[in-house]
Amino acid sequence: MKRTEIINALQLAGEGQLINVRGWVRSRRGNKNVSFIALNDGSTIKNIQIVVDLANFPEEQLKPVTTGSCISATGHLVASQGSGQAVEIQLTELEVYGTADPEQYPLQKKGLSMEYLRTIAHLRPRTNTFGAVFRIRHNMAMAIHQYFHEHGFFYFHTPIITASDCEGAGQMFQVTTKNLYNLKKDEEGKIDYSDDFFGKQTSLTVSGQLEGELAAMALGKIYTFGPTFRAENSNTPRHLAEFWMIEPEVAFIQKDELMDLEEDFIKYCVRWALEHCKDDLEFLNQFVDKGLIARLESIIKTDFVRLTYTEGINILQEAIKNGKKFEFPCTWGDDLASEHERYLVEEHFNKPVIMSDYPKDIKAFYMKINEDDKTVQGTDVLFPQIGEIIGGSVREESLDKLNAEIERRDIPMKDMWWYLDTRRFGAAPHAGFGLGFERLMLFVTGMQNIRDVIPFPRTPKTAEF
Repeated sequence: MKRTEIINALQLAGEGQLINVRGWVRSRRGNKNVSFIALNDGSTIKNIQIVVDLANFPEEQLKPVTTGSCISATGHLVASQGSGQAVEIQLTELEVYGTADPEQYPLQKKGLSMEYLRTIAHLRPRTNTFGAVFRIRHNMAMAIHQYFHEHGFFYFHTPIITASDCEGAGQMFQVTTKNLYNLKKDEEGKIDYSDDFFGKQTSLTVSGQLEGELAAMALGKIYTFGPTFRAENSNTPRHLAEFWMIEPEVAFIQKDELMDLEEDFIKYCVRWALEHCKDDLEFLNQFVDKGLIARLESIIKTDFVRLTYTEGINILQEAIKNGKKFEFPCTWGDDLASEHERYLVEEHFNKPVIMSDYPKDIKAFYMKINEDDKTVQGTDVLFPQIGEIIGGSVREESLDKLNAEIERRDIPMKDMWWYLDTRRFGAAPHAGFGLGFERLMLFVTGMQNIRDVIPFPRTPKTAEF
């Protein structure tokens, strides 16, 4: 018999039609006459109740049906006699696909900590919380593709293996086929990569932006959406070594238009979540973050504040004068810490902020320098609970100015001649931003740790599963 997904079964009228559902047992309870099985197949956070008449199914047959076991259940869908569900299945046929020993299955108990669940990340999608998170993750990926498609962007695949360091930070994972126990070195004692697979030093990408800029110089509007990697030894609730980035690049737009794009895009994603993930968000709102839905709704109803870095610093320094305590310093020229960003968003304005015109020395080499020669046209979106969720900028299109900044910072560019060619041949004004997908997921789900919004987190000393 053809299977009916539980999300669809729950929408049926329950007029006695015979259906088949398959999934994993969440619980089984009952008395000497009847047994109730709560079954979930991942299609929805809601379970379907299967009612078992013990006169027709001896206890021996039901013994393997324990929490975590996988079964196929066929029966008549009828209106439920109890509260909590509109319909239920009166079982007529049962097949057990896979058992789960109650003494060994680790998801028996309720109230398991997030820390413990990370140690069994291969099983945690079966919990209500992580089922909800990963269904929302799927929907957010769909929203991203849909937004850019509707707005005329082209999805452009940038390389994962690269010889360039976009951010200039040097915190990259190397890719090599060399024998690490017997490294060939040159006369200066440096590693000789001539016999390596690519013939040069290569790494996993930290960003697809630079290649994305090349594409925007031909296709006009593009976006990348793929994995990126940072070998940064940060054990914090906001950092991963492997994460996903969304990076649009657009030709012929200025700073104000870039900020419009950032605000419109993120509102679209939040709106999509509210419209397409109602059941999962209601669960997370009840059990993870009771202010979640209200916060999401407030985002799409409000205009984001736009202010310069200098204005932001002035507000923060005024707060310090009035007794506000910050852990990190806050003077002009400092990179803002998350606590500073969240103060502006959550306490001072009580709404999202797009901050622009940062000191050039705390931003990347490719950002367009303002006429004051001190600030650049960076545009970061700051969100409640998160801090910076988007980092963007107008890119410097002048070859002379870009070269001057590269020289000032002493950035090695021998492997990036191709990037400079975009300024050498038909340079155009352009801008773009980067959004860490997991940061968006933190905001949309209300989860507190970035390790809990990606299926298999990669962090220092952790690469399980």
